[in-house]
Parts: sequence; structure tokens; C-alpha cells
Amino acid sequence: MPDSTTRETTVSELRANGHVHRPVKAELRQNLLARLRSGEPRFPGIVGFDDTVLPHLERALLAGHDLVLLGERGQGKTRLIRTLAGLLDEWTPVIAGCEINDHPYEPVCVRCRRLAAELGDELPIAWMHRDERFSEKLATPDTSVGDLIGDIDPIKVAEGRTLGDPETVHFGLVPRTNRGIFSINELPDLAERIQVALLNVLEERDIQVRGYALRLPLDVLLVASANPEDYTNRGRIITPLKDRFGAEIRTHYPLALDDELDLVRQEADLAGLGAEVPGHLIEVIGRFTRLVRDSTAVDSRSGVSARFAIAGAETVAAGALRRAALTGEQHPVARVCDLPAVVPTLLGKVEFEVSEEGREQEVLEHLLRRAVAETYRRTLGPVDLSGLLDKFDAGDSVDSGELVPAAELLKRVGQVSGLAKIMERLGMSGESPGQAAAALEFALEGLFLTRRLSKDVSSPGPDGTATYRT
Repeated sequence: MPDSTTRETTVSELRANGHVHRPVKAELRQNLLARLRSGEPRFPGIVGFDDTVLPHLERALLAGHDLVLLGERGQGKTRLIRTLAGLLDEWTPVIAGCEINDHPYEPVCVRCRRLAAELGDELPIAWMHRDERFSEKLATPDTSVGDLIGDIDPIKVAEGRTLGDPETVHFGLVPRTNRGIFSINELPDLAERIQVALLNVLEERDIQVRGYALRLPLDVLLVASANPEDYTNRGRIITPLKDRFGAEIRTHYPLALDDELDLVRQEADLAGLGAEVPGHLIEVIGRFTRLVRDSTAVDSRSGVSARFAIAGAETVAAGALRRAALTGEQHPVARVCDLPAVVPTLLGKVEFEVSEEGREQEVLEHLLRRAVAETYRRTLGPVDLSGLLDKFDAGDSVDSGELVPAAELLKRVGQVSGLAKIMERLGMSGESPGQAAAALEFALEGLFLTRRLSKDVSSPGPDGTATYRT
């Protein structure tokens, strides 16, 4: 778009520069096709949907359909919806001062039609960025028709206008998103009588406000998200409204472990926390999340959100930060000893079957151990760890724990032949004490879980000391 000193400011200038008006769905269609042809990213930041969800979404957008994303919690529905704004033109012209973003060529509200008739080609225009053309509303029980569609503005009436004057209407969120994308999250939570107000928006593309003789043809893409009805039980999408959506698209949790890990790395604020979380611990958390999802002890209808894994990674990083603050370590690196704190942190994010009442923490602790063991087998299973096992042949033991700094742990273990190979298998290219300690402690835990070493824990809780021995 031209800078503020050269861009068009009137309809006549806009026409002179050859601007073409496109409805929002045509705009999305053409911009999506352009990206498909060029190979540009269409939905940045979306992980694990390339071969499943995104093709369906692209077909819906190309068809010009309003749509519902249906899936369990934490599957990225809202994140995906927000990326749709990136398919809009970066800038679009609107009639200056219009509450519902009328296009200068086709004004629809009473005010703008009057101004267009009075000013003609001198009708002033403004420019709207695509980020301003997206709005969303969380469906809550107190949401009203006035919030979504509009209501009478008592201030305008008090100024002397009559109740029959269409300009006394205060527009709601949907008309204020005219020529954009409107998202309503958790649609089944919206009261059924309020859902009825959306029927005309989806089919006739207009709105009605308190009996006004007002026909306002809206140009909007309506996108909704919902959890499966058999899980929420809090409400439903009424049949006439569901029928008016052109497409229903099912989302899912990451199907592959690599996608799960990419999602954690992308979303967890590890860099902001300032602690290093080695790749093998990210893998443990990813495997742990998938084991919890697949567990028969967990209510499968509720799902296990991607936020479960993200919060787990951040908790592990926080454990390393805490240790560094208490012990004076200069470079915090997360270790296996930071994993136990994940269980109580994430316990509230999981819905268990009724039959597992009282065993919730025990179930998660067991699944976390399985995740560590599976990661160990994949990474260090083929590695010769005899150099480390030799340290225990004489009956020696090694004490570790969350409050044992890396340098102290390395001192207790002593020099280990093959340490470089262990670190290489774990993808550690650095030579910091924190990384070396993280690699050795993971190897010790793996040897314990595969019953080649024993482990005694001095006290329950994350601050307990673990003693590895033969």
C-alpha cells in the first residue's frame, strides 16, 4: 500500500487507480489460490494438519463456505481460525468513519448511502489493515443478541432522534466485522435463542434489529468452533444453524510424535524463560502426553490438550531455573530430576475415569516413567554404556536430585568413558557442565528403568534425593 502521503483519500482517486471491489469470500479465495500456486505458507504456525485438516479447510474457503471447526479442547481450533486473517488483502479501503466498514463503491448503511449521495466522487475513504478485519467472541451464557447483532443506542435517541430512525441502531460485533472474518468460539455454549439471531446472517446475509425496517446485506465469513456434542453436554448447535454452515471440519491432536514435539518447541516459551531443555526431555514430555491421551484410565471424550505438553516443558525449564537460583549455576539446563514436578502441575488438566478416583497421581507417574523408558530405548538403547556401569561395579553409588548442581553431579560420577558418544546420541553439541550432567543423569535413569541399576529415593516430592546403585 502507498504511504500516508500518497494513498487514495477519495472515491474518485480510488477509481482512477483501478481499484476493484471484491466480496470477502472472493478475496479469500483468490488470495488462497495465489498462495497455493506460489507454494507460500497458507496457515503459518499450524502443526500436524497438513494432510488432514488443512485440505478440508482450503476446499471450504475456495467454495466460499461459512464453517465450523469441531474438535476436542487444545487441538488448535482458535489458533487455526486466527490464521485466516492472513489470507485477506493487507489493506482495504473503507468509507471514512463508517461503523461497519462499508466499501466506498457499495455503501450499505444509512449514513454512508446518504454521504455517497451528497458527496459523490469526493466521498472520503480510509484504509483498514487486515488485522482489524478479524474479530472473535467467546460464546458465554450472558451473550445477548445486542452483543452480536445490535440494539437501540439510547444516547442517540436522547440526542433527539426518533426511535424509527435507523441511525439510532448501535451495531453489534457481527455487523462491525462487515467485510471481514467473524469467529465465535464454543458455539454450543451460546443459548439457543441467541443462536437463532445468526440464521439470517448465514443465509440471507442480513440482520434485523428490534423490528426496524432495516436490511443490511453483510459481507462476512462466519467461522465457529465447537467441542463434540457428546463431550460438552453444555449445549448444542441448533439444527437450522448447523444446516446453514457450509462445512464442518474435524480437527485432531498431532498424529505423529514429531508433530507433537514441533508443537511443544513452537509454543512453549523456553527461550523467554532462559533455561535450556534438551531435546530428549522434550521427547519425554511429548511421549508422556501421547501416553496419557491413549490411557484407558483417562476419559477419552475430554481429550488431553496440547497445552498439557506445553505446560510440562515450561515446568521442566522452571525447575532448572529454580536450581540455578538456589545453587548458583550459571547456565540452567533441565535434567531428569526436573520431571517429577510435572505430575502435580499437570494433574488438573486431565479428566480421569470414575473408576480411577484416588489413583490419578499414581497413573501419571507410571506413564511418565514409561515415557522416559521409551525415549531412553530410542536414543541410548543401542549405545554401549559399560563405561558408566563400570562406576558401579565396586559397589559405589551416585546421589542426584533437583538441588544437586551440574558440576557437583559430574564430580560425584567422575570421568566416564563414552560420555561424548552419549551426548552425541542425545543431540547435544555443546560441552557445558549442564549438558553433560543432563546426559549422564538421563543415562542413569534409563539404566534404572531397564533394571540395570537400582534407585532409592530419600523422600517423596521433586526435592528428594535419588541414589543410583547396583
